[in-house]
Amino acid sequence: MQYRRRQFLGLAAGAAALSFAPHVARAQGYPTRPVRIIVSFAAGALNDISARLMGQWLTERLDQQFVIENRPGGGGNIGNEAVVRAPADGYTLLVLSTAAAINASLFEKLNFNLIRDLAPVAGIIRVPHIMQVNPSLPVKTVPEFIAYVKANPGKVSMGSAGNGTTGHVFGELFKFMTGLNMVHVPYRGGAQALTDLIGGQIQVAFVDMAASTEYVRTGRLRALAVTTANRADTLPDIPTMGEFVPGFEGSQWVGLSAPKNTPIEIIVTLNAEINAGLADPKMKERLADLGGIPLPGTPADFGKLIVNETEKWGKVIRAANLKPE
Repeated sequence: MQYRRRQFLGLAAGAAALSFAPHVARAQGYPTRPVRIIVSFAAGALNDISARLMGQWLTERLDQQFVIENRPGGGGNIGNEAVVRAPADGYTLLVLSTAAAINASLFEKLNFNLIRDLAPVAGIIRVPHIMQVNPSLPVKTVPEFIAYVKANPGKVSMGSAGNGTTGHVFGELFKFMTGLNMVHVPYRGGAQALTDLIGGQIQVAFVDMAASTEYVRTGRLRALAVTTANRADTLPDIPTMGEFVPGFEGSQWVGLSAPKNTPIEIIVTLNAEINAGLADPKMKERLADLGGIPLPGTPADFGKLIVNETEKWGKVIRAANLKPE
């Protein structure tokens, strides 16, 4: 794994160096035909929406259609593997997210290796989850919640969209760092978990911001903290988890990757155009509507994020002995 980590970051760093070399031209003639962007989840989720926003931007900038193709299934592994097996010519790209970094350890046997078989292109967005409780729970802050659970071990239910989902591993990290005993209740999707949280069947959940902000604003749910290192612009009064649990950080990030051996000139071209999009005021506004912030940077920056997140969530998964459903 250490060799693959170094090799992966080395390739990404090479692309980054080229992107800043003034004498290196962008990929000549690319693209000459439509480009597929594979989204490994169903339409309407964060991965899909952010991909469509960036796909439209790339279409306008590069004068070719960037077509979104949803390939859900297997917790995202089906779509991911399809891109791994695709020709490394820049015409099949993958929307990569936190879920892929989690799956690298959650699934014991995958037909591909995330770090070995994909080349990082660029980050797109970083979105916090919100630790939320049903208002009937007699707590208003994270310290009060911790004290309540310690006084009532095993009596508080933590819901999630399913075993190994982003919200689940964020919750497991919280449990690990605080030593709390909560019962995990996996659902078949985030919508059902959110419904039961509002209804009081479960008491707490780590829910993505786009899906739950309105419930917080109307008082149907109580937000205790956001999971990112910084407070969210859309809910600036909500503290970060790290303010109470030092070192805690969890974010749902989305970016673009390509099959390994994709020409570096193509990666440089895509990275430059994506970063230009992330600097555009209208794009920033649309990403803010999703509760997130732009995630600009070089291919090396995105590659380092992938490696670090894969290692981080792997430790949580092994500590909690998590298994896929």
